[in-house]
Amino acid sequence: MEHYDVAIIGGGPAGIAAAIASSKARARTLLIEREPRLGGILKQCVHDGFGVIRFGEKLAGPEYAQRYINELKTTDVEVALLTFVDKIEPNDAGFALTLVSAQGMRNAQAKAVILATGCRERTARQVAIHGTRPAGVLTAGAAQYYTNILGQLPGRRCVVLGSGDIGLIMARRMTLEGAQVLGVYEARPIPSGLPRNIAQCLNDFDIPLHLSKTVTRCFGHERLEAVEICDVDEKMTPLPGTEEIIECDALILSVGLIPENEIAETLGAGLHPVTRGPVCDQNGQTEIPGLFSCGNAAHVNDLVDYVSESGEAAGRAAAMYAMNNEQVTMNNYAEIKVDDKFLYAMPQKIDLTGTPEELVVYFRSRDERGRTRFFAKLGDQVLLKKTYLQLRPPEMERIVLKLGGKGLKAGDTICLEMEDIG
Repeated sequence: MEHYDVAIIGGGPAGIAAAIASSKARARTLLIEREPRLGGILKQCVHDGFGVIRFGEKLAGPEYAQRYINELKTTDVEVALLTFVDKIEPNDAGFALTLVSAQGMRNAQAKAVILATGCRERTARQVAIHGTRPAGVLTAGAAQYYTNILGQLPGRRCVVLGSGDIGLIMARRMTLEGAQVLGVYEARPIPSGLPRNIAQCLNDFDIPLHLSKTVTRCFGHERLEAVEICDVDEKMTPLPGTEEIIECDALILSVGLIPENEIAETLGAGLHPVTRGPVCDQNGQTEIPGLFSCGNAAHVNDLVDYVSESGEAAGRAAAMYAMNNEQVTMNNYAEIKVDDKFLYAMPQKIDLTGTPEELVVYFRSRDERGRTRFFAKLGDQVLLKKTYLQLRPPEMERIVLKLGGKGLKAGDTICLEMEDIG
């Protein structure tokens, strides 16, 4: 049995940042990654736009990842590549992990575990696309892997379903590689990607965006031959009589991301009904003491800069937990609650151990909003008041609440509210 203070599952941007922070806090740290290289999804993101907040410049995905990998090499973190977690079980000393790699099976004991497993894409069956299962139906991430890593074009005449950021980026990427993108179809009445990606990926390349439309059926036996497009109502139900057949050989799906939450769920950590990630405090600690979650495994982020930020917070907290053997109980928590104008806020709980001076909160609005006044209240105290000119569900907002001297105690609730200005 090998013993560690902190074991981190996932070697993407969140996991690397967590490992660096944990090591800097002098915890013996193990970083576990199932692929042969660190970097996670960033390895295949050849477009720029990463690191604007963290480094003040636009970097490609591999460039951003390499900066953290270079820093990781200066630490004493043990990195286990091509290694899978076969089993994880809580015990009196923390967590027992069974790891499998090409070298065989090994057992590790960790006082704290950080889940930095990222997220996965929804598939065609998860969005009720019927018909056969021919080659040519791909998630946007899979299409990106084929194009950027394998150098293989997945299709020549493409339809993109969903206006998520990776779908928009792949519409541009496929166009640059010589494919014809027939259109991007979005079931909602508003696009779900960032405005900059709508402008740079669609408008700049004359790729049409069709709202309130979805793909309902695929045609083809061995290879995709066509898709059926339908209009949808406000409940996103296909409208009979609006069917249209479009001939194509590739359907690229960008229909949402789901945190990889199987380990957290198996261990009994409660999941948030909206984010589908674990309910966490500001350090990323779940409802299970010693089990932390960060990055896209906790909730899907827009920017990798925020993924790294949450990884660092989880790494520091997990190291402190492991080395001080702090047993946080539910009695040490305050809560964050939101009104019905919010889609969600993160974190959902506040660990009052040491009484944090500042609290970083991320949130998304439920709907598109114009001028809006935001409030964070602790009873009758207004912790923060801020005016937004516009709020959109695809754009995550970040605020910092000053808690020092506010008298926050266990059982208290910080309420987040919005009101229209008009």
